[in-house]
Amino acid sequence: MEDDLTDRRQFESAYRRLAPRVRRIALAVLRDGAAAEDVVQDVFLHLWRSPASYDPARGTLNTYVAVLAQSRSLDRRRSRSAQQSAFQRLAAEARVASRPDADALVEATLLRERRRRVLGAVGGLPAEQRDALIAYGYGLSAREIASNASLPLGTAKSRIRLGLAKARAEFGEAA
Repeated sequence: MEDDLTDRRQFESAYRRLAPRVRRIALAVLRDGAAAEDVVQDVFLHLWRSPASYDPARGTLNTYVAVLAQSRSLDRRRSRSAQQSAFQRLAAEARVASRPDADALVEATLLRERRRRVLGAVGGLPAEQRDALIAYGYGLSAREIASNASLPLGTAKSRIRLGLAKARAEFGEAA
């Protein structure tokens, strides 16, 4: 077998061959070299600990590793985004607490309500459209989204367009 991941030499060979691609994918999604290196380590640690997770009948190791890298990168970005949102929310609440006037309280309440509506609109989208829309919102182009997800460019553009249309419609209904 060409890519027997239980064999140490073949695993090392696969790592040398595929780690640069994993890093490029992670860097395109995360735009952070250290976080991209973490994704490389996560992907190959997963392969080392669970070599049976790769099924050659379903595709090449190259494709499997690329999909795994894309998925881990998006997970890491979502987690980082959630942490940043929580930090911003706490900071906003701290500002409101330090300014107990009525205008600040109304402003914070409106901001929280708007954020809840936007997240609800995006959260209600089908997973493919939601992921494409989130990646687009983080500055990835349709071409980058297509490349990272191994999709045709037209499919990536359609997912973004449909996601935006559905989110706008949902957001409008919630108004």
